[in-house]
Amino acid sequence: MSLTPSSKTLTLALFLALAGRASGAPPVIVGALHVGSIKDAGYNQASHDGLVELKKNIPGLVVLEAENVPESADAERVMEQMINKGATIIIAQSFGFQDPALNVAKKFPKVTFLHASGFKLAPNFGTFWGNNFEAMYLAGIAAGAATKSGKLGFITAFPIPNILASINAFELGAKTQNPKVTTTVTYNNAWVDAVKEAAAVNALADAGVDVVTMITDSPITIVKTAEARGLKSIGFHSDALRQFAPKGWLTGVAYTWGDLYTKLVKEIMAGTWKSSHVRGGIESGYLKLAPFGPSVSAETQATIAKAQADIVSGKLVIFQGPLKDNTGKEVIPAGKAGGVELLDTTNWLVEGVIGQPK
Repeated sequence: MSLTPSSKTLTLALFLALAGRASGAPPVIVGALHVGSIKDAGYNQASHDGLVELKKNIPGLVVLEAENVPESADAERVMEQMINKGATIIIAQSFGFQDPALNVAKKFPKVTFLHASGFKLAPNFGTFWGNNFEAMYLAGIAAGAATKSGKLGFITAFPIPNILASINAFELGAKTQNPKVTTTVTYNNAWVDAVKEAAAVNALADAGVDVVTMITDSPITIVKTAEARGLKSIGFHSDALRQFAPKGWLTGVAYTWGDLYTKLVKEIMAGTWKSSHVRGGIESGYLKLAPFGPSVSAETQATIAKAQADIVSGKLVIFQGPLKDNTGKEVIPAGKAGGVELLDTTNWLVEGVIGQPK
């Protein structure tokens, strides 16, 4: 097998790093912060599963994990404790860890920081994320095909850009199956709040919504409540969620971070890593659609498969103008299109979505 100059350098550096550890040099230590529980069948479990894969892929690597870390100065203290224990790489796995991680990055310029879904950079601070709006568009096709009432529900925490882009894509995907479909959005102002999440599902069900989806860290309550109310559900973050909705499950978005973590850590070990925003779509392997539930027809599955292939090939552009927001304002003119930058810039909701970005 022939190697490019860059891949030869990477391979040699990794060999030397691994050889050094084998000869008694200290292991590479990665510190990883979770905002919630790694058993949440959602955001934190998907992140943890990626770390498990990372350790398998790089023998000898040590990973320090901390669960239920608040998005505050507490996060800074946890990161500094990990660095004092020898961590040279920090993976800050929640949007709200961005500024705390940047603060610590300034203090420790020789430590490399990888932040999930952020939009800021520093010489030793980069970000990563999977293009969730592509997968949510595909999930929206399943929702649009499944709804009887034409009313969908979307429960989330905060109106940050990548979530707003996902809501918009979900609505646009659903519209391909039912042009009159609407999506009602509820913001809980918390990544995990079981009381608010149950109340939101019940309110949506009472209003006639028959398919519900979400972007929350631990979506178990939402899916269980939807199942009890006879609603269809579409998950987010981890495909472990489907066990809680044996009847109503349609599909979901599942993050698969192991290969990306491995790539980034190997680059850091080899000295080839550079600060950047790493983004990947449905083609990247950073995320995938979860298995389909029993009510998703073969025809709908084929429609979704074709749409996915068309997105990967570039034939299908989700945010193709002209597009209006839900106040009637044109946000993407005819002849123009929105791309991956919408993960970091969206501040509007598309026509057909009920609710405001706040």
